[in-house]
Amino acid sequence: MKYQSQKIAYAYFLVAMGLFAIQVLGGLLAGWIYVMPNTLSELMPFNIVRMLHTNSLVVWLLLGFFGAAYFLIPEEAEREIYSVKLAYLQLIILVVGTLGVVLTYTFNLFEGNWFLGKEGREFLEQPIWVKVGIVVAALIFLFNVSMTVLQGKKTAITNILLLGLWGLALLFLFSFYNSHNLSIDKVYWWFVIHLWVEGVWELIMASILAYLMLKLTGVDREIVEKWLYVIVASALFSGILGTGHHFFWIGTPGYWQWIGSIFSALEVIPFFGMMSFAFVMVWKGRRDHPNKAALLWSLGCATLAFFGAGVWGFMHTLHGVNYYTHGTQITAAHGHLAFFGAYVSLNIAIMSYALPILKNRDPYNQVLNMASFWLMSGGMVFMTFVLTFAGTVQTHLQRVNGEDFMAVQDQLQIFYWMRFGAGVAVVLGVFLFIYAMLVPRKEIISSSSVAAE
Repeated sequence: MKYQSQKIAYAYFLVAMGLFAIQVLGGLLAGWIYVMPNTLSELMPFNIVRMLHTNSLVVWLLLGFFGAAYFLIPEEAEREIYSVKLAYLQLIILVVGTLGVVLTYTFNLFEGNWFLGKEGREFLEQPIWVKVGIVVAALIFLFNVSMTVLQGKKTAITNILLLGLWGLALLFLFSFYNSHNLSIDKVYWWFVIHLWVEGVWELIMASILAYLMLKLTGVDREIVEKWLYVIVASALFSGILGTGHHFFWIGTPGYWQWIGSIFSALEVIPFFGMMSFAFVMVWKGRRDHPNKAALLWSLGCATLAFFGAGVWGFMHTLHGVNYYTHGTQITAAHGHLAFFGAYVSLNIAIMSYALPILKNRDPYNQVLNMASFWLMSGGMVFMTFVLTFAGTVQTHLQRVNGEDFMAVQDQLQIFYWMRFGAGVAVVLGVFLFIYAMLVPRKEIISSSSVAAE
């Protein structure tokens, strides 16, 4: 570890891993409720379980991004983080806000209160006071990392990363606008949700992946930066107007069906570019880096993101197809593999690279880490196929034959049981990863210290 302030990342990664565990346990519980609908129906209704599952996902991914920024920016800028105290203050604000959200959702506190109660908008249910706290934390973060970069060396990686992080914070401001008109509300709602996950988050993903390729493969920075700029340009070109695929059926003008279809189809390009980039860098690389687990997660991230966000997204993004498939289990299949491939795997990749350095524990238990990759990825891929088949059956029975929604759900039970089994594999993989990261291998440490002597 070259810079002492990189230790900030360790605290962010620890909190992120804790929320990761909560997120997948919430997902497993939600999957169980699909097959046993009355489970905890009074104590913890399904809508609350799902809320905790999706919100903890977003929060832990953001914490992972922040941790990654605090780890890689000192190395790229060649100077310490501007203020370590501000970084920890930001983390405290985010943790307090997260606890407030969990208590508000779980016990349905302050129902109907405009400032203290939840807002009832998917992914953006946070009470206003929590949203204000998120904005304050984001401003602290942006000030801290921007000052670090401005006073240090500028690279393509830090420039793209800052562009993505600034975009992330500014787009969140749309979450404060809650229109009584449902169509208008959804338009602005997608300005946050879509332009995050299919816009600025892609910039963050590309910059972190570029940093990992630089460290793990030894390819010249000039080559990495050329790829990075091409990927980012294609992501912004396709992603911004690609928002239109969410405007098909919410009361917006018909021209959005063509804009959304055309630009959404192009959204495959940046993900294909990222996958090609990762494999070409490894192929061209001269360095045999000892951290094979981080390399595996990096390649897995690029590959699964291409299939989850690219291929599965393309499958039902054309308006003629989407007319039948939107809101079915096909959407869930796309969402699960896209999030896991693009952002979950990315955070795990940077953690797999950074944590051994931060803990001064190299080598560490890479075998368990790689086993967790195959467990998580295998479980998620199986879940995606299961939900795709479920969605195909659902689309035909419900949207073509016109059968009742609940009658169709009864016919999908076999798929929901398989989805639950896949969820068990994912959860086991998550806890295996956390164990591999945090618990040292005593025999390796002792043998390496003997060899050193």
